[in-house]
Amino acid sequence: MAKGKKVAGTPATVALTKAKIAFTTHAYDHVPGAKSYGLEAAEALGLAPEQVFKTLLVEVDGKLTVGVVPVDKQLDLKAIAAAAGGKKAVMADPAAAERTTGYVVGGISPIGQKRPLTTVVDSTATEHATVYVSGGRRGLDIGLSPTDLITVTKASTAAIAR
Repeated sequence: MAKGKKVAGTPATVALTKAKIAFTTHAYDHVPGAKSYGLEAAEALGLAPEQVFKTLLVEVDGKLTVGVVPVDKQLDLKAIAAAAGGKKAVMADPAAAERTTGYVVGGISPIGQKRPLTTVVDSTATEHATVYVSGGRRGLDIGLSPTDLITVTKASTAAIAR
């Protein structure tokens, strides 16, 4: 099902293949020390930043939660707390994010994480035929329909970007 440059499998691509979801892989040369992993991906792949989404982990009332927002926006902590049914959200500790998801910061995919977490995708994702998210390592993005992203991650959608 994967189309595009041949890349080694990641938990994200394995999960999509297992779920029989069509996706494309897009590898690019990651520059260590890049200021923004997401904007780096959009630029390297020649994609509009509003179509490329970053995966951020937060703690909502102490519970790890995934927020997926466009790379040119910021996560609205109050909005994700409300969307996840909580009162307060703070950014998660990077080490906890890596340990829980099985991915490294800058390569955390919302798909194929070690433990299923509550996931909220910014509602702007549904405005695009294809969205791009991390493929599970730095220098790899996956293109898929927003509907498939929401389905495979069992996500809800809400306006969580600002």
